[in-house]
Amino acid sequence: MLRYALCALIATTVPAHAGDTVSIDIYAIPSRPVVEAVAQASEKLGKRGMKTFYAQGHAVHATLYLTQYPSSATPALKAAIARLAKSGKRFPLTVGGAERTVSNWLFLKVQRSPDLQRLADQVTLAAEPLRDHTVSPPGWMKDYPAKLPAFERYGSPNVFAQFEPHLTLLANETNPGLGAFVAEAEQSRPEARGQVEGIGIGIVDANGQIVKTVAEYRFR
Repeated sequence: MLRYALCALIATTVPAHAGDTVSIDIYAIPSRPVVEAVAQASEKLGKRGMKTFYAQGHAVHATLYLTQYPSSATPALKAAIARLAKSGKRFPLTVGGAERTVSNWLFLKVQRSPDLQRLADQVTLAAEPLRDHTVSPPGWMKDYPAKLPAFERYGSPNVFAQFEPHLTLLANETNPGLGAFVAEAEQSRPEARGQVEGIGIGIVDANGQIVKTVAEYRFR
């Protein structure tokens, strides 16, 4: 799954700060019903002894485009996303089901609607010229040669046709209770119908979680 590739990309090539570069996630801001779905899943996981990123205080977000940038690019990046958001309108955002990866990351799956795909595409095109163009592909990509052209062109393999939106709950979880939660989620799927309320820019850690909000632009 392409979401596995995103996990590997975050874990191996996107430190929060590396020299004069910074890892930045441009993300869709979800409305309250979507945040509540994450909160409910977090509560259930907490009862099994697992502390989600939400429970740790990280903001709920759906990644649109994540890569590395020179630190000096931040003002231009803010200006580019502000221009894009100025003409944006709220649109539906649907959560349906949970997904566990082979390395025990846990997501709530987000429907890749035409509106969400379009926004991700627009963000990628607006932000890509500002990224760090010296970033090298991670070693694992040799096993996914089809992804290499996208990485070399956009600094991320998870763009355009390979975009797979999701909400991250856990990373590299070792608690055996995760299996029981996933089995329960297969019987009673986590679901929510909300909206994308705008676009945010955040500096992220090695797990792709926002450690500093750079800017948020709400749609009208």
